[in-house]
Amino acid sequence: MATLHSAPRFTQIDGLKDTLGGALGAHLLDVHEEHGELLFTVKRESIEDVLRILRDDHKYQQLMEIAGVDYPSRAERFEVVYMLLSLTTNNRIMVKCSASEDTLVPTATTLWPNAGWLEREVFDMYGVLFAGNTDLRRILTDYGFEGHPFRKDFPLTGYHELRYSEDEKRVVYEPVELAQDLRQFDFMSPWEGADYVLPGDEKADVPPVDEPKTTETPKDTGAGKKTDEHAADKVSAGAPAEEDGGENAPAPEPTEDQPARAEREGKTTDTAEATEPDTPDNDAGGPAPAAGKRKS
Repeated sequence: MATLHSAPRFTQIDGLKDTLGGALGAHLLDVHEEHGELLFTVKRESIEDVLRILRDDHKYQQLMEIAGVDYPSRAERFEVVYMLLSLTTNNRIMVKCSASEDTLVPTATTLWPNAGWLEREVFDMYGVLFAGNTDLRRILTDYGFEGHPFRKDFPLTGYHELRYSEDEKRVVYEPVELAQDLRQFDFMSPWEGADYVLPGDEKADVPPVDEPKTTETPKDTGAGKKTDEHAADKVSAGAPAEEDGGENAPAPEPTEDQPARAEREGKTTDTAEATEPDTPDNDAGGPAPAAGKRKS
């Protein structure tokens, strides 16, 4: 039996663009659809008011994520993206604003407590500052870390390396020293259809075969009726292995003589009981073999 619920499975975004855009009013800079979701670009100084309107008036109760994006060529290189979820309508939207390295973005901790951790992550990875966050410190990198790893101009190797020093018996930070500068290789595999010739491949540059060589008659390949008549003949007929073999064939003579091994000298730890063969005489209490003689 199907269970009906008052909340729809999802909300159609048709008409939602005009509804939310009108509610945001002068705070809104741009709105468009991406991947089936609405993306609102708003003024940076209005971000707290925008999020409050969406939470209180349009039932976007949950702040799911705060992400950062870096565009170094822009005057305000960073974008802070807020992802909201409405449990009532089962709908998600994104709200974003821009910021630079020294501009402050109003905090969302006054609306959602979990925004504190999310803003710390954006600060740690991108260096975006949030005004009103009372605990804005690094959350993923170490306390003495320099720079922000998700910035596009941050070197792939970093500035310092972390290792354990056996001499000092502690963890030490050292500047990164590379034997050569980081280089970019864009070599493609020949199987992926590279449009250049790898060193050595020029030797294999042969013209393609227009018409493969084929045989016209069976005699060109050694086949045919004459060959089939002798197919059952044994090739090994008359060989020594064929003549000397069989069920009643005698065992072959040894190819070399091996002299008898001399009897071992010295004491032995073997006892008569340990080397006693299993014979009827021994089972009846008969004489046992001398100590030191091994069973054969």
